[in-house]
Amino acid sequence: MQTTVAIVGGGLAGLYAGRLLHAAGIDFRLIEARDRLGGRVLSVDASGAPAEDGFDLGPSWFWPEAQPQVAALVRELGVAAFPQHSEGDVVFHRMSRETPWRYRATHQEPQSMRIAGGTGALIQALAKGFPESRVLLNARVMRMTIRSAHVELAIEGQGGWKDALAAEQLIAAVPPRLLARISFSPAMDPYVEELWMETPTWMAPHAKFLAIYDRPFWRDAGFSGTAQSLVGPLAEIHDATTASGRAALFGFPGISADARASLGSAALTKACLAQLAHLFGAEARDPCATLFKDWAADPLTATAADRSAGGHPSPSAKPWVTGEWRKLLSLAGSETSEIEPGYIAGAASAAERAVSEVMQRLHGQG
Repeated sequence: MQTTVAIVGGGLAGLYAGRLLHAAGIDFRLIEARDRLGGRVLSVDASGAPAEDGFDLGPSWFWPEAQPQVAALVRELGVAAFPQHSEGDVVFHRMSRETPWRYRATHQEPQSMRIAGGTGALIQALAKGFPESRVLLNARVMRMTIRSAHVELAIEGQGGWKDALAAEQLIAAVPPRLLARISFSPAMDPYVEELWMETPTWMAPHAKFLAIYDRPFWRDAGFSGTAQSLVGPLAEIHDATTASGRAALFGFPGISADARASLGSAALTKACLAQLAHLFGAEARDPCATLFKDWAADPLTATAADRSAGGHPSPSAKPWVTGEWRKLLSLAGSETSEIEPGYIAGAASAAERAVSEVMQRLHGQG
């Protein structure tokens, strides 16, 4: 196989990079290790299967006023958005021996927005923008080697098949820590490898729990669905009801990845439902379905370094690539963005920057 540009990673950044290249008439191939596109963007139905009208197990919100890049992308793709539900009282639970406090919330500024159909609707819209023949799923890049006139990618697929892809340019649209797993020939500068490994992968240490109900009963009781707790197991809770009206609450467990693994998903689910019932009423104990996604247990998201929360990635002025590779490889993972690294806005910005760099090199300007 051969192409002009190889994109490694089929999350939002990789797909957006592919869209920009396709619009410019540049041939590319996108390689994704999962059996689906989206990466950490994952919208699913009540059974946990990816769905066109799903609940978000990855990122849920964007802020149009603070993130004009995302707002512009949403408009460009023709995807509908709606405000995060925040009307009603907020709950704060400070100590287990105290009754949770209930108070009237102030108006949210800036207004957080969600995508109708789930954030996965962005992925679906991006993927429709170019031919499916340019996407290779269930394929992992194991090695990148500089040849005389191109870069060769050694690929291994599910089931054991192997192939090679020759490309003039590369875009790595994956978190730096995952990129560090790939073997490079010639070897990457040790300084660069250290920078990659020191960059936290957003979402990787975290998990999401979601409870689906037949109706948003908490709204009837005057609650917004928003709660914060120092008791747990959920530290932060929000209304996750979809634009189509399917009722749900979701929360972020406030315990570590190791503690979640030790407790187990069944025990954690039971504890989360008991907490929701304590905060919002007995109906919360009896959902139609529950969903749990532990990103720290996802080998295509997290590394061993991500099991402990390492903070949010911050913009870096250091070069992400050096030496011979600097003329061939650009990083587009959200963590490498100069603005809002780790967020959807960061993914879009990093993809734009990477494509600009590739275009300059292809035209002999870089």
